Amino acid sequence: MATDSFLEQYLSMWFSSAGPPPDPLPGKQSFWDRPGLLTDREFIKSSLVEPSQTARFLAAQAPHSGDWLLALPTANCGLCLDDEAVRVAVGMRLGLSLCIPHNCHWGTLVDAQGLHAMVCKKAPGKIARHHVLMTSFGEPSVQSKSPLD
Repeated sequence: MATDSFLEQYLSMWFSSAGPPPDPLPGKQSFWDRPGLLTDREFIKSSLVEPSQTARFLAAQAPHSGDWLLALPTANCGLCLDDEAVRVAVGMRLGLSLCIPHNCHWGTLVDAQGLHAMVCKKAPGKIARHHVLMTSFGEPSVQSKSPLD
């Protein structure tokens, strides 16, 4: 049986970086990819500077972190996002620039990532979301009333 010189060379490189491969050789690609992926992950993690970058990187590795991308767009259930909502959601997830830096209507500086909209107490979207939740679920203090109160 002829030997495969490419396989021998690859196994030699594997041995020097990841240790001896098991016998018999695994047939799943994920086994062979894992050491390289772990090395790349550590390289990326060591290059992160901002705490928000680290948080985003760790959140992306969490189980089911991308499951929202698999949700079926069902308008009847309120699960149909328009193009702008998808652009903002993906941009925030990846830490991309979403807008031109400017001053909020209330005077606070809004950076290019546009995260100020999520914390601005006077943002119109926040008030609308609050109203929808309160009309859908009712005031928590009213709903929690029990005969024992």
